[in-house]
Amino acid sequence: MSTDAAALVWFRRDLRLTDHTALSQALATARRVHAVFVFDTDILEALPNRRDRRVEFIWEGVAALKHALEHHGGSLHVLHGPARSRIPALAAELGVDSVHAARDYEPFAHQRDQAVAGSLARQGRRLVLYKDQVVFDTDEILNAAGQPFHVYTPYRRAWLARLGPEHLAERPTIERFERLARLPPLPLPALEDIGFQPTDLREHGIRGGEAGGRALLADFLQRIDHYHERRDYPGRKGPSYLSVHLRFGTVSVRELVRLALDRDSEGARVWLSELIWREFYQMLLWHYPHTVEHAFQRKFDGIVWPNPPGHFEAWCEARTGYPIVDAAMRQLNRTGYMHNRLRMIAASFLVKDLHVDWRLGERHFAEKLIDYDQAANIGGWQWSAGVGTDAQPWFRIFNPVTQSERFDPDGRFIRRYLPELAAVPDKHLHAPWKMPVSVQEACGVVPGRDYPWPIVDHAQARAATLGLFKAVG
Repeated sequence: MSTDAAALVWFRRDLRLTDHTALSQALATARRVHAVFVFDTDILEALPNRRDRRVEFIWEGVAALKHALEHHGGSLHVLHGPARSRIPALAAELGVDSVHAARDYEPFAHQRDQAVAGSLARQGRRLVLYKDQVVFDTDEILNAAGQPFHVYTPYRRAWLARLGPEHLAERPTIERFERLARLPPLPLPALEDIGFQPTDLREHGIRGGEAGGRALLADFLQRIDHYHERRDYPGRKGPSYLSVHLRFGTVSVRELVRLALDRDSEGARVWLSELIWREFYQMLLWHYPHTVEHAFQRKFDGIVWPNPPGHFEAWCEARTGYPIVDAAMRQLNRTGYMHNRLRMIAASFLVKDLHVDWRLGERHFAEKLIDYDQAANIGGWQWSAGVGTDAQPWFRIFNPVTQSERFDPDGRFIRRYLPELAAVPDKHLHAPWKMPVSVQEACGVVPGRDYPWPIVDHAQARAATLGLFKAVG
């Protein structure tokens, strides 16, 4: 039975119409439902690049969402300004009783939502938040002592044990679209109107909106059974490539979990574990927001990272002299994406070979990655640096050469992004500085001239890293 005369659905990281909790609940409890998206200047004005791929991806998703709502007789209010003030103002203008949105777990979003809830309450309206980005959130998965899990494997076991059909049931929307507020098409600001410029998204085959997510999902379902065999090899088509669509909610995580459970294959089981990893990191950031700036294992805040001059810049600019690291950084710089195995290798190298504070690397990824997710990025960086919960033990340090030999054995990925090394034989591709002079002359690649010398010696860097950690216990 309807309880509100009118409601407003605030779309954020959920740019789709299907299987959408906040939209479903608003349509079920109000006689008239409006929809809004805010290009939040509190976020956008902090971005350093006016050609930000994420903003264009979001803009495409908003345009597609608006078109879909208009197809069903409604429309989308698209605003530009501080969401903290624009949402309460629109709610008052429309005369709605409640604002419905998906819960967000990042510290900034939590503070913003508290501010909006307070403003709405002073107007006599409500902000109603729902779980939608994840299957389980906040305190739903706790250990026997009623505390958050700090280790992934027992968390995964508890997550799977708790899972029931009710957690994955589709949230109905289309059946209730007659309750959408009937409006003429509302204006959509151009990308330039919100202060940004078009990027190279399409050149890299990245398509925004719900249709873009569905196309990638359909492609991945043809490969999912081999996911466990291919996912770690950047030169092969192994991942789902759905991370950006999960980040902005153009696919439903419930649907992805349903599909993974429906497939009786090792590939599907391993992929499901990756989806659960995502929820593990979301849970941790919610409970421990201090990890945005501090190590989860607080004793490691005592490490004084040397940050040698030029090391961070060489890493960012893909000139470390280690091919797998440089190819990974070129992929990031060129496309806004980096393969997950390479994220671990690149992060480990920055911290444990170049001795640069992990926070600098985390912020660089935050600026560059189109699929940047604060919880997953912080969790991954702290794992690689050995300072987080469930961390890779600090004394285990990736060897960039052996990682390269194992996960790009034929050099397919390296040659794609480092064409200057294309003629180097496989035997020497992963450590070209070791090539005999005769091989250098034969392939036309001279280390120090055509490709940088290694910026550090891995064995020496490893020993120094062990010293840094031992110094703080």
